[in-house]
Amino acid sequence: MISSLRGSVLHVSSDSLIVEVGGVGFTVAVPPDVARTSHAGDTVALHTHLIVREDLLSLYGFASREELEVFTILISVSGVGPKSALGVLSALTAEQIAVAVANEDDTPFRKVSGIGPKTAKLITVQLAGKIAPPSPAAAVASGAVAPDVATQVTTALTGLGWNERTAAEAVQQVAAEASAAERESVQALLRRTLAALGPGASRG
Repeated sequence: MISSLRGSVLHVSSDSLIVEVGGVGFTVAVPPDVARTSHAGDTVALHTHLIVREDLLSLYGFASREELEVFTILISVSGVGPKSALGVLSALTAEQIAVAVANEDDTPFRKVSGIGPKTAKLITVQLAGKIAPPSPAAAVASGAVAPDVATQVTTALTGLGWNERTAAEAVQQVAAEASAAERESVQALLRRTLAALGPGASRG
């Protein structure tokens, strides 16, 4: 297994690099941000994953160990191949993926080329518990409510009579329009969600 490469960049394309290590040039598929910031003659260090097929060896490289770990988890999902996994990491950061998974939100994955609704849902389900939860700052920056806040507000609403699904959906909808401070406060988000649901809302 080739777990990492450190060497000189010989050639850069939109989605790959040729990296020379000890006189040998390795073609490495990389996310667009890595390709954009690399230039011929640069020294790069990449965390890599080697995929072996009957007639092909493919090497995928990432700037951080975190991205590599997310890539490895993604390709374990049914229907997600290496190119689709690289596409996800090209469109979303590791933190954004963690936020989406924590909130069971498959919408960001549906926007990735080659990822359909069924596969997007599988990603959120199968990555649950396998990917590190997002930091509170990342959850707020993404426009999503932090998982612990969402859970507490949802629990409070179910205690007031709303069913769990209605409560959870309302929390996410309200959070999308709330300020960063409100998304961090259980009390503030609860008040806004109650106002959105309204006294006459169905609790069935």
